[in-house]
Amino acid sequence: MEFLDQRLSQLKPYVPGEQPQTKDFIKLNTNESAFPPAATVVEAAASAAESLQLYPDPTLGNLTGALSSYLGVTESEIFLGNGSDEILAFCFQALMGKGVAFPDITYGFYSVFAKLYGIPAKVIPLQADLSIDLKVYADFSGTIILANPNAPTSLGLPAAAILQLVQEKPERLVIVDEAYVEFGGESLVPYVKDYANLLVVGTFSKAWQLAGGRLGYAVGQVNLIEVLQRVKFSFNPYSVNAMTAACGLAAVQALPYHEACLKETVNVRAWTTEALRDLGFEVLPSQTNFLFVKGPVSGSLLYPALKNRKILVRWFDQPRIKDYLRISIGTLREMEILVTTLKEILTEPQ
Repeated sequence: MEFLDQRLSQLKPYVPGEQPQTKDFIKLNTNESAFPPAATVVEAAASAAESLQLYPDPTLGNLTGALSSYLGVTESEIFLGNGSDEILAFCFQALMGKGVAFPDITYGFYSVFAKLYGIPAKVIPLQADLSIDLKVYADFSGTIILANPNAPTSLGLPAAAILQLVQEKPERLVIVDEAYVEFGGESLVPYVKDYANLLVVGTFSKAWQLAGGRLGYAVGQVNLIEVLQRVKFSFNPYSVNAMTAACGLAAVQALPYHEACLKETVNVRAWTTEALRDLGFEVLPSQTNFLFVKGPVSGSLLYPALKNRKILVRWFDQPRIKDYLRISIGTLREMEILVTTLKEILTEPQ
């Protein structure tokens, strides 16, 4: 550590979910899709691999065009990056000059990025029911970033409520991180054309089966997109590789598959919610591909008990949510095994 810049000496990096190196785990800890990519996506990756000696198209024109058509915006209102994490990092570098505000329980990278880039952060506690009270943000003059639906709580806000926040101060930027919006949330993308101070960030990691490909996007008016392009082209114009770009294009073109996977995920989520409630769990209403649950036994005890039985879920060692587990929605068979295993654990002597 002797060469570490002292400005970063207190930095606590983001801790990703465990990625086991064996195939014998049921993996419900990182909110990946339960389904593989469409066959055409795999074919597109293989085809793109034949030209890996060449740099990818830095403009990502084909993918930008397809995504803009799908989202109903112009190509100049789209920005693409190496996962939404890269885009969020660019936002923190370039769009937080007056500081940033976000909830105390939300996506962990927000606090990491604020410290990494030396940005003053106002961290606002969630309400007792773990929901976001937007009224508390009304007087803040810096940038506001909200995950909607929020993670790890799975709770979403209606678009109208966030739009009111956007309208209150046109000089204040509001960034909405919509990583999970396809699973039941209400997107702010249709309103970008009307508000210059609104930026929406999305990802292909969850609903599009491309967590391993690393592809994200932002939607905003041209001035905001140009800022992100300036940062990207000052950092790495080729951050989205050719195989990922080809996969993203093929995924957008495979809409029936995308919609079928979404429908099945929502159905399995509903089944799991009821099954867990029957076991005595409190399950927060979810608009995501995961559930945030509190059981008859603390999450700090259930997490290792499940791991010992080859089921991975996510537990956060934070005072307000240490009794909860975040459980990704897997296949129906995986969720049936989870429920059966939890039932066995709960009936064992504690």
